Amino acid sequence: MGSFPKFVLLNEAFKVSIIDNLDNAVEDTVFRVKDLVGSQLSHNLEFHLGDIRNKDDLEKLFSKNKSWYVVDIWGLKAVGESVAHPFRYFSNNSAESITLYETMAKYNCKKTWFLLKIYEELQAMNPYGRTKLFLEEIARDIQKADSDRRIILLRYFNPVGGHENGKIVENPKGIPNNLLPYIQQVAVGRLPELNVYGHDYPTPDGTAIRDYIHVMDLAYGHIVALQKLLSDDIGCIAYNLGTGRGTSVLEMVAAFEKASGKKIPLKLCAKRPGDATAVYASTEKAEKELCWKAKYGVKECAVNKIQA
Repeated sequence: MGSFPKFVLLNEAFKVSIIDNLDNAVEDTVFRVKDLVGSQLSHNLEFHLGDIRNKDDLEKLFSKNKSWYVVDIWGLKAVGESVAHPFRYFSNNSAESITLYETMAKYNCKKTWFLLKIYEELQAMNPYGRTKLFLEEIARDIQKADSDRRIILLRYFNPVGGHENGKIVENPKGIPNNLLPYIQQVAVGRLPELNVYGHDYPTPDGTAIRDYIHVMDLAYGHIVALQKLLSDDIGCIAYNLGTGRGTSVLEMVAAFEKASGKKIPLKLCAKRPGDATAVYASTEKAEKELCWKAKYGVKECAVNKIQA
């Protein structure tokens, strides 16, 4: 369950309804968001425990209100897991969106269709990436079949960081699949060391490079995309939300150590199947058409994690 898009939407006076099955999240996040926005806005946030692959759960939600902007950020997102369990990823990440689209069509949710997907690269190297590539093509085909639909595809890169007050940060169940929460858990002693998967990539320090975008930058990207959706007849259009800069695993570790004063013990491991050497965004289109650009860097991301 992504906290920051709904937090920012509430501050912009939108009413927000969340549906989540809490597979890798906790409902306490909702209460923290309500606390952040205060009593005047918290009543505009509703949480529904449910699964968007279940038509009955979606029917209960959509039947309450016929005017929707749909933010779809559901999905599994661990590359290594997707290679080991491709059926789970195709079932969860592809089938769920088709069920959602069908329910939206039933309730005539066309001109307010706002689709967001986590997506890394157009040349997918793993089942996770392919599920996102498939969904982009599905979205384009659906929009071609009904020109009244408006779809914005936001390609996330690697969201990191937390709210400045430290009340909302990434804290996944089990061993984290993402780098920063893994580093944080090592720093506080919950895990003994950080596994660095791949140390002989053709990069300056041998570790993989990713585009780490602060979650608050990402949240405001949702707002400007929504404004675009409301103002233009866009058809189906995609934007990359990233910093446009690559940071290696060891560079991120160094930034955390500098900000925290704590040494992070490392274990160098073999590369994981499906991992790319370097992935970072081309952001020119978002900057030009959405007037959006990431403001925060790796330093701010590391500081936020410490405050957690």
